[in-house]
Amino acid sequence: MRVDEFDYELPPELIAQEPLPRRDASRLMVVDRDSGRWIHAHFRDLPRFLRAGDCLVLNDTRVRPARLYGRRTTGGHVEFLLLQPLDDGRWLALARPGRRLRPGTEVVCGEERPLRVRVEEVRDSGERVIRLEPPQGETVDETLHRLGRVPLPPYIRTELKDPERYQTVYAREEGSVAAPTAGLHFTPELLEELQDQGVRIAYLTLHVGVGTFRPVTAQRVEEHRMHAEFFRVEPEAAAAINAARSAGGRVIAVGTTVTRTLETVAADDGTVRPGSGWTDLFIYPGYRFKAIDGLITNFHLPRSTLIMLVAALLGKERTLAAYREAVARRYRFFSFGDAMLILPGAVPAGHAP
Repeated sequence: MRVDEFDYELPPELIAQEPLPRRDASRLMVVDRDSGRWIHAHFRDLPRFLRAGDCLVLNDTRVRPARLYGRRTTGGHVEFLLLQPLDDGRWLALARPGRRLRPGTEVVCGEERPLRVRVEEVRDSGERVIRLEPPQGETVDETLHRLGRVPLPPYIRTELKDPERYQTVYAREEGSVAAPTAGLHFTPELLEELQDQGVRIAYLTLHVGVGTFRPVTAQRVEEHRMHAEFFRVEPEAAAAINAARSAGGRVIAVGTTVTRTLETVAADDGTVRPGSGWTDLFIYPGYRFKAIDGLITNFHLPRSTLIMLVAALLGKERTLAAYREAVARRYRFFSFGDAMLILPGAVPAGHAP
């Protein structure tokens, strides 16, 4: 398959630049996985489409304040995006302007009690290995929470007034460079309502990595290679998911990160096994799903691995038709945009795309 088969026309004004005042006020396109039919609703209507015994699986990762601004000791502004910790105070990072950040370059971030950064290595991919030296009496994490900022995707050009709006309400374990955005629509009240009607809630962790910011540059889908991301599935979560499936409930992944994690740890019969590790699973049309029945997801960038995953579940032509409908209906797109629910039997007969 060619990557350009997953392209679509998106007016720039439909890219949401800020979140809605209320998380669950987002619109929700509900698409029947079996027929491709759709109806329009709001995210607060989600309980209408789930039933007792279903299991909703969410990613509890938290976005790290991974963006740092500073100045080289020789002059000039510098920006770092911390990707992951390595060892002994070293981190893997993206940096700009890259051409000026050679090994040995020193950067100072902050004015009072500054963080000192030293570039130690430049990798072939352009990523830097840097060493962070916090001020005396402060840990690296404490310094990052004081000086760092939550990174937003490059297509969001406005300053976020409340950084917590780029975190899910259930975010717990810090480690991502981007939010699992399908979960941004949930409120504590909505989660409680779902549990009260008998929907199981299970949590896993996948720390979203730099691959979420990088476009697919290959011409053919099969040539693309995913960046590996760390995941963990606790035994209690695996047990809840497996119990729901055994009892005839549906397993609904909240987001592509949850989908990739579950499909990584699932046996051929769909049984989810607990564990942790790194996954670079790339899901695109032709993939046979083992673990999930449905998916809640936002509307994704053209030609991205995320829209390819959606197309693997719903079918390429149905996916593109749903996206054209979303554009026509002026849905809001990407991280702060509206959502889609893909679920078998979700739309009654008589509704036609």
